[in-house]
Amino acid sequence: MNTSNTTNHVGKKITRIRELRGMKQETLATELGVSQQTISNIEKTAIIESDLLEQVARILGVTPDVIENFSEDTVFNIINNTFQDSSSNNNNYVCTINPLDKIIELYERLLDAEKSKVAFLEKTLGQK
Repeated sequence: MNTSNTTNHVGKKITRIRELRGMKQETLATELGVSQQTISNIEKTAIIESDLLEQVARILGVTPDVIENFSEDTVFNIINNTFQDSSSNNNNYVCTINPLDKIIELYERLLDAEKSKVAFLEKTLGQK
């Protein structure tokens, strides 16, 4: 009977963090400079060397401690406790800004910048 502790299986934690970040094994392999099969083997390994763990953590945008202490239950508890949805069916995210207003605001700022450039160039050319 195998009594090894699988709760701290670092490879499985790497897999889950990679999946939560929307990253494929191929992408992680490319960033790490290894083959996709090597990543597959790493994710099947319970214990990983600290220097390799540091490299993987850096690519995933976390610290080695985050990987070692990762708990999926904690992640989902944080999401459940911080996500607030005011819709009746709880399936819609309520946007607090109007994207069209932001686009118009950006366009107006760009237009003002271009007008000031034209005025500057006209003034500069008028001095010569």
